[in-house]
Amino acid sequence: MPGNREDRIRRALASDADAVAIDLESATPAGELGNARAICRRVIGERAAAAPTPGDRGERPAVFVRVAEARSPDQAADLAAVVGPGLAGILLPQVVEPADVVATDAALTRLEAAAGLPIGRLRILPLVESASAIRLAYEIASASPRVAYMGGATSRGGDLARSLGYRFSAGGQETLFLRSKVLVDVRAAGVPNPLSGLWGRIDDLDGLRAFALQARDLGYEGLMTIHPKQIPIVHEIFSPTADELAEWQRILEAMAQAAREGLGAIRLDGRLVDEAHARTARQQLERAKRLGLA
Repeated sequence: MPGNREDRIRRALASDADAVAIDLESATPAGELGNARAICRRVIGERAAAAPTPGDRGERPAVFVRVAEARSPDQAADLAAVVGPGLAGILLPQVVEPADVVATDAALTRLEAAAGLPIGRLRILPLVESASAIRLAYEIASASPRVAYMGGATSRGGDLARSLGYRFSAGGQETLFLRSKVLVDVRAAGVPNPLSGLWGRIDDLDGLRAFALQARDLGYEGLMTIHPKQIPIVHEIFSPTADELAEWQRILEAMAQAAREGLGAIRLDGRLVDEAHARTARQQLERAKRLGLA
């Protein structure tokens, strides 16, 4: 949501989104930055007053703010305005190299200390918006333990498209490698809950569904959205189905029985299943429990 549009921010906070990103960068006119920062401070303060630990499972949507890039003189003022108990983290735009994340981490540490917050509580989502960020995705993802949710961006005609020169298509072939490469890098770096880029055609819900399914099949755990009507489809695609939950449970039960019989691999539903499959099933069920679905 644009940082200077308090009405839109409050509508977003009343939605079923898991998190809301308030934008102090590209969506806020330069002349409105002071007003936008004041709105952020007020909204985040209200969230803190409403719940002891905003941003935790009991308080949704969590609040993030897209601040100015690390090299901008505006970042210090943005961070000073938004860091507080009601903030879950920040979106860091225009990341070029790991030093951008390191510098922002240090700034957050100073502000957390001043605000009496636990050091390291606030998350950083580095936005992949350039060829350099694609090339250095692993190093960027490894630059701070605060990094979470980082994933491949895909916007039509945006910063990454300008940097690389690709032309957007509904099928996403031009960004498939980019999303896959970044996902491998962030998974290797141990980044939790990677999210893919957004689907910019607000009224094309069929296109959103196909795009979200592709991202889920690749291994992403969520998708950024730009309109409330997109939220139900994204929740549906990235939530485990009843059939998946039953399959994972069946694998664990079958492997437990196999262990009692002294077997390490079995045939289940016509396919080979061994301990590797059991570990995957266990991991997926634990994720479903964290989502409140199992």
